[in-house]
Order: sequence, then structure tokens, then C-alpha cells
Amino acid sequence: MIPDARNVHDEDPPYPSAPRAWWAVVLLLVLYVLSFVDRQVISLMIDPIKEDLGIGDLGASLLTGFAFATFYTLFGIPIARLADTRSRRAIIAAGLAIWSVMTAACGLARSFTALFLARMGVGVGEAALSPSAYSAIADSFPSQRRSTAMGVYSVGSYLGSGLAFLLGGHLIAFLGEHRAHEVPLFGTLAPWKLVFLLVGLPGLLFVPLLWTIREPLRRGVASAEAASFAGTLRHLRAHRGAYLSHNLGFALLAFSGYGASAWTPAFLQRDHGMSIADSGIALGWIMAIAGTAGIVFGGWLADALAKRGRRDATMRVGLIAALVWIPAGVLYPIVADKGLALALMVPALFTSGMPWGAAAAAVQEMTPGPMRAQATAVYLFVISFIGLGIGPSAVAFLTERVFRDDAAVGASLAWVGLAAHLLAAAVLASGLRAFIRASAASSR
Repeated sequence: MIPDARNVHDEDPPYPSAPRAWWAVVLLLVLYVLSFVDRQVISLMIDPIKEDLGIGDLGASLLTGFAFATFYTLFGIPIARLADTRSRRAIIAAGLAIWSVMTAACGLARSFTALFLARMGVGVGEAALSPSAYSAIADSFPSQRRSTAMGVYSVGSYLGSGLAFLLGGHLIAFLGEHRAHEVPLFGTLAPWKLVFLLVGLPGLLFVPLLWTIREPLRRGVASAEAASFAGTLRHLRAHRGAYLSHNLGFALLAFSGYGASAWTPAFLQRDHGMSIADSGIALGWIMAIAGTAGIVFGGWLADALAKRGRRDATMRVGLIAALVWIPAGVLYPIVADKGLALALMVPALFTSGMPWGAAAAAVQEMTPGPMRAQATAVYLFVISFIGLGIGPSAVAFLTERVFRDDAAVGASLAWVGLAAHLLAAAVLASGLRAFIRASAASSR
């Protein structure tokens, strides 16, 4: 992406050609997949990490969620400020290099503190990706195709999580769950440490590919204030009803989703006796196929509803998904039969994936062009802090402190998911009219 010498706010500036726009989406999707592989693979290996580091479920939840989410959220907004005024390509490239190196560093950690700090570094690097990517995609497609494009990018979360479990499962099967390995320069490493090295370092190979895409012209309000953080905050406050209901509603869905993705592998291993490799491979296939299909379907549904005149289409998809998830999402962690549990995960993960392309597109609809990366960073701050930062710990808290039984992780998943989805549906429904008003204001 070559930074433009100007930001275009003329009448109907041309969008990039379809091949150029979709190539950018595909490459950004690949990077999003890599980012989720690097952040999510730790969930597959919770029990061996607990054993090696001498920690409990709550300590493990801090590594899977809080350590990553803290710096992911703290760095997201200042990085997004740069993305609204500087080269989005360069920002993403720097972030990719950082999170790849820090993922590999997780494999060299010899204490809880060292692994915690490395996970923080992964969060710093990944904070550069989505605000810049969402802003670039929004400037590359007209509104009637934007939700589909956002949906394609957003499938990276489920493709990446699925690939993390698939790749991690196969690597653990190859390396052996309990066999240490001698690695030149690094000494003796447990299999879970080698997995971090093997999934982290290849990300550096993708940095040069970012120079094959260009910066799209920025669109929207032309004033200098509009691109400032103060101007963005004024816009958010002016439409606080819409942004609060959107960010909090989708954060509650993320609270459930991140809690499930962090602890479902342990649930399969503890409650159904599956090995690390088998649980990773089974869950990886379901997540990659069903979750990805759900995101694509959600983006398509939002565009279809918009074409029928629903001005709240992107928010409404989140409301629909919150409710239709409940039957399968609550049942799969509590049924006794392993086959039935795996079968119920298919609709649970499909409906869990539905909101995310639409959720990102909704932020773009509510927000003038020069503010989009910053507004996206605020949205990511909220869903990451509540969802990723607290969701895994909520499940761990119920398991360790309420039920006081590692085998009760399934019941914890069911209760956390049910409460989060019911609250999310109520919050999203309350903000539909405010969302319509904010979208109309940002288009003027």
C-alpha cells in the first residue's frame, strides 16, 4: 500500500478495481488467520502448561485471555490513530513481525511470568492488524458490498482458531504429548513449547507480501478534526446510544465465544477423555468449517436484509445470532455422549460465527471515513477486554471456585454462554433505533 498524497472527499471518488480490492481482502484474511493461530493455539495445551508451570485454571486463563487482551486493547487505540493518518500497510507489517516473534518467544518461556510477558507481546503486535484492515476494506467497497467483504475478512477468526487446533493437534501427535526434544541453541523443550516456535516464526515470511497491495483512498468527513481522536470521541458521544449498545452487545457475544474457545479443548479432554491431539483435530475441523460458514452467512444475511430496506441490518444479525445460538450452545457442554456433544458444536459454532462480519460492518456504517480505524479500535478494545480479557477467566472461576471440580468445566461453559447471550440479545435490541440514526448522520 503506497500512502496517498491526499485524502479524497470529492463526490463519489472511484473505488479500487474489484481484483485489487479482493486481493487485499484475501491477503488481510491470511494475516488474520495467522494472528488467530498464534493467539489461540495456547488453548489446546492448557493442561500440559499448567503441569509444567505449576498453576491452576485461573492462572491458565490469565495466559489465554488477560495477558494477551490487556496490551491488545491498550495499544489498539493509539495504533488506530496512526492508521487513520498513516500507511496502513506499514502498520500491519510492523505488527505482523512483532506478534510472530513474540509467539515464538512463548516457546522459550520457562516461568509463568515469562510466558505472561510474551503473551502481552503477541497482543501488542496483533493490535495493529484489525483497525487498519477494517478501515482499508471499508474504503475499498461500496456500502452494499461492504458487509460481505468484512465477512470474508472476519472468517479469519474461525479459520485461524480452527487451524490453531488442527495444526496444534497434528504437531502434538507428531512430537508426542510427553516427550521432550533437544533443539539447537534452545536446549530441551517440551512439545507445547515447540508448537509455539513452529507456528510463530513462519509469520515473518508474509511481511514482504504486504507490499503487493495499495492504500485505498480515504472517504468521509473532510475536516482535520474528524481524523483526530478528540473528534472521534465527540462523534462517539453524540451517538453514544448506538455505540454503547453495539459495543456492549457484541462484547457479550465475544465473552461467551472466547470463553468457549479457551476451554472447549479442556472440556473434551477432561469430560470425554480425548487426547490433546484428538480434541484439537476434531474441534479444529468443526470450528474452521462451521464457524467460517457462519461468518460468511452472517455477512450475506446482513447485505440481504439491507437490500430489503432494513437500515439496522448489521445490528439485527447480531440479535438473531444471539438467540439462535442458545439451544445448541447450552446443550453441547452438558450432554453425556461425546458424539452428540461434537454434533451440537456444529450449529453452536455456526451461529457463534454469524455476527462478526456484520458487527465490523456496523462500525463502519456508524462512523465517518477518517474516524473508522479509531472507532474500530474502540470497538475492539471493548470486545477484547470484556470478551478475551474476562470471558476465559469467568469460565475458570466457576470451575475452580464455584463448582470446585476440573470436570465441571462443561457446566461452566453452559452457564456463561446462556447468561451472555440473553444479555447480548437484550442490549442489541435496545440499540436498533439509535444505530439507524447514527448511520444516517455519518453518511451526510
